[in-house]
Order: sequence, then C-alpha cells, then structure tokens
Amino acid sequence: MLIKQSFDIDQPIDQVWKFFYDVPLVAACIPGADLTDEVGEDQYEGDVVISAGPVKLEFTGSAKIKDRDETRKSLVIDAAGADRKGRGAANMLMTISLKQLGASTKVDISMDLAISGAAAQYGRGLVADVTGVLVDQTASSMKARITALAEGRDPMAIGGPQAASGIAIGITAFFRAAKRVFARFFLPYSPAPSR
Repeated sequence: MLIKQSFDIDQPIDQVWKFFYDVPLVAACIPGADLTDEVGEDQYEGDVVISAGPVKLEFTGSAKIKDRDETRKSLVIDAAGADRKGRGAANMLMTISLKQLGASTKVDISMDLAISGAAAQYGRGLVADVTGVLVDQTASSMKARITALAEGRDPMAIGGPQAASGIAIGITAFFRAAKRVFARFFLPYSPAPSR
C-alpha cells in the first residue's frame, strides 16, 4: 500500500537536507521507532513498536539507504522487520524528496508498505488508516526537529522515540474509516449511462 504525505517548512533546502542525512534522527520522528545500531555504511538496526487497540506489534529489523541523490535532494530508505513473536513482518520503501519553494522547502514523503501476518488480517482499510496516522505524526515530528536543528538546538531534545499510542491512533483511524463509509452513503447517486 502506498501512503503519501507532504509538508512545507520555513527553512532553506540545504538546512532541511542536512536533517535527512542523519538516518537515526529521521527514524526518531517515526512513532515507536528506535534505530540505534549502525551496522555498516548507511545500514542501521533497531526496533519499532506499534500498539493499536488490542494489537501490539514489536518489530525488530533494519534500514538501509538505498539511494541518496545530493543534486536532486532525494533519499530512498529500504526497511524490513519481523515481529518478535513471529506474528508478522513488514517491508517499507520510504522515498523523501525536497523542493525549494522561495524561502521555504517542500518535503514529499512516500511510503510503500507491505505487511503480512497479524497486522494484515485487520483489513487494508484499517491498516491504511493506522499507517496514515503514523505518517501524519512523523511529519509533525520532522517539522519540529528540523526547526530545532536550524535554531541550533538539539533535535533529539524534542523527545525520544515513543511507542505509537493505541488510543490516539485507534480514534483517528476510526474516524477516517467512518468518514469513508458515510461518504459512500451520502455521495450523490449518479446512475450509469444507458446504452
């Protein structure tokens, strides 16, 4: 499944690019992620904890920078993990691209996510909603940390990685799903053209 998010930040593109060069710092923006061990050049290992309602998944895995384009200011991170209890696995290809917009920078994030096992059994819609909430939270954290870095503050002082909250994710995901369902019922009916 493909999840996309964009945001603008009032910082020059070179300052924002400097932030994305630090993969553990980028990972710290993802709720529940803790990417601490550098195991090779541009290769890291760590954990991700996601709790959504009755489901708590604890993934251990790795992330590797697949492509870093200094000229185009784009970054591709390939990550994979398996649940510690053997209940599933996840693979993600995250693409981040930057574009200068006057004095600010536009950040485009694209996550191509594949989930198997326990998380996948809850249905594509719920998984998409939960992932969408996580991406929104990631974007907010990135903005705060990029601003801190630009102001000379420690971006890690913004707060360390925290497990994704089941209550906040569950409520937001529920409302997203409800919105989709109600939209189906209340959209104007347009019959198929007759032949």
